[in-house]
Amino acid sequence: MTEAEEIASQLRAWREDPVSFVWDNFKEVPDQWQEDALLAFVSDDPDKVRIALSACAGPGKSCCIAWCALLFISCYCGEKHPIGYVISETRDLLRDTLWKEISIWLNKSEYLSAAFTVTNEKVYANDHPKDWFLAAKTYAKSANEDEQGRTLSGQHSSHIAYFIDESGDMSVAVLKGAEQGLGNCVFGKIMTAGNPTSHTGLLHFAAVEDDDWYVIVITGDPEDPKRSPRIGLEHAQKMIDKFGRDDAWVMAYILGQFPKTAINTLLTADEVRASINLGKQSKIKESLYNHSQKRLGVDVALYGDDMTVIFPRQGLRAFNPVEMRNTASEDDADVRIAARVLEAKDQWGSELEFIDCTGGHGQGVFSRCQEAGGDPIKVVYSNKASNSEKYFNKRAEMYFRLRDWVRGGGILPNCPKLIKGLSSMTYTMKKGRLILEDKAMIKMKLRRSPDHEDSLAETFAMPEQSSDLTERMPGVTVPDERASSDWDPFG
Repeated sequence: MTEAEEIASQLRAWREDPVSFVWDNFKEVPDQWQEDALLAFVSDDPDKVRIALSACAGPGKSCCIAWCALLFISCYCGEKHPIGYVISETRDLLRDTLWKEISIWLNKSEYLSAAFTVTNEKVYANDHPKDWFLAAKTYAKSANEDEQGRTLSGQHSSHIAYFIDESGDMSVAVLKGAEQGLGNCVFGKIMTAGNPTSHTGLLHFAAVEDDDWYVIVITGDPEDPKRSPRIGLEHAQKMIDKFGRDDAWVMAYILGQFPKTAINTLLTADEVRASINLGKQSKIKESLYNHSQKRLGVDVALYGDDMTVIFPRQGLRAFNPVEMRNTASEDDADVRIAARVLEAKDQWGSELEFIDCTGGHGQGVFSRCQEAGGDPIKVVYSNKASNSEKYFNKRAEMYFRLRDWVRGGGILPNCPKLIKGLSSMTYTMKKGRLILEDKAMIKMKLRRSPDHEDSLAETFAMPEQSSDLTERMPGVTVPDERASSDWDPFG
C-alpha cells in the first residue's frame, strides 16, 4: 500500500469512527454526549444534517464543535475541497472561545499541525490554501437581518459545513446563507451550540421550533445519569439549592433547559406593565406604604443625550420622577441638580437621598448637597454588594431588589418607558454571582440611557426601613412632611 493509500484509508476510518479520530489526534476520550455529537456529525442520516447542542454552562461544547470542525476539514474531500465556516456572536467571543479551541486542538495533533496552518481568521490546507479551509466569520453589531443573513452566503462546495457557536441570542437570520449552502452538496452539515437563554434566538429556533434539527441536550443536573462529568456535582447542587430548580439561570446554565422566561430577562414586560397598572387605580391605600422611608434616587446625566432623573419611592409605591434635561452640558449643572434634590427633600420630606457617584460623575451634586446641609448617600455601582455571596456588585444587588419589589406588589408610576427599559435588561453569572449585562449594551438596545431605571434602582441601595431612622442611624435627619404621600414632582 502506498503512502497516499494509507492516508486515504486512515481518513476513511476516522470518518467512520470519529471517536478514534479524537483519540488518535488528541489522546482524549469524549464524554458520552460528545460522542453522540461526533457520531451525529458523520452520520448520513438526513435527520442529522442539522445538529443543535442545547447546553448548560461549561460542559465542553466549544471543544466538541472544534473536534467536529477539524474532523471535517481533514477527512472530507470530494469533487471539490472541503470548506467550512465558523461563526459566533461577536469577533471577540469567537476569538476567545471556538477559534481558540480550534487552534489549541490543531496544534496538539502531529498530523493536523503538519497538514494545516491556522491564522487569526483561517485554517487552511498547506497545499491548497485558497480552496480548502475553515474561515472565521462575524457580522457587525449594527447589522440588520438581511446583513446577518448574508454572513454565511456566497460559497459552495461538494463538502461544506457551518459551525455556529454561542447561538443562544443570535438572530435566526444567520441561518439563511448556511441553508443555501446545503442546497447542492454531497456532504453538508450545520452544527450550532449555545446556552438555552433566549426564546427568540437561533438556538431556540433549532432546539424547539424547527423539527428539522437533531437536538442534544447537555445537562449538569445531579439527578440525571447522563449529566456532563465536567460540571462539578457539588457546585451544581449548591446552585440548585440556592436559587431553586425553577430559577431561569439554574434552568439554562445548570440544567441545560430553556426557562419559562428567557434568562436574559430581569423582568418581563407583563410584570412591569402590571405594576404600572396598579398605580393607575383611582384609590391606593396609604397604609400600604406610609410606614416606610421616603427615598430619592438621583441619576446624574453623564453625556449630552442623557437626562438627570430624580425618582421618589416610599415602600411599595414609586412616584412620578423629575426629569432634568440638558444638565450634562451646563456649567452650573451640579448646583441646579443639587438644588432640585434639596427642594424635593424639603417639599416631600424624603429621608434618604441616593446619588450615583459611579466614576465620580455625581460627586459634584453630592458635594453641593452636603454644603447646603443635606446628608446624601453615595452609590457606586461597581462597589461590593451587601450580599456579596449572591451579587457580583452593588448594581446587580440594587436591580434584583427592584425586581423582587415589582414581583412583591410594588406600584410603579405611569412611566411607559419603564416597560421596555426593565424588560430589556439581562443578567448572567460571574464567578458564581449574579451580574447584569453591561450598561453600554442596555443603552444600545434602548437607544437611550437607562436614566429612569437607574435612579429607581438606587432607591434600593439599602434594605427597606421604617420611616423613623433617627435613633438607629445617627446623622440622618427626618424632616417634617410638608406634602402628601401622593406627591407628584411635576405638580
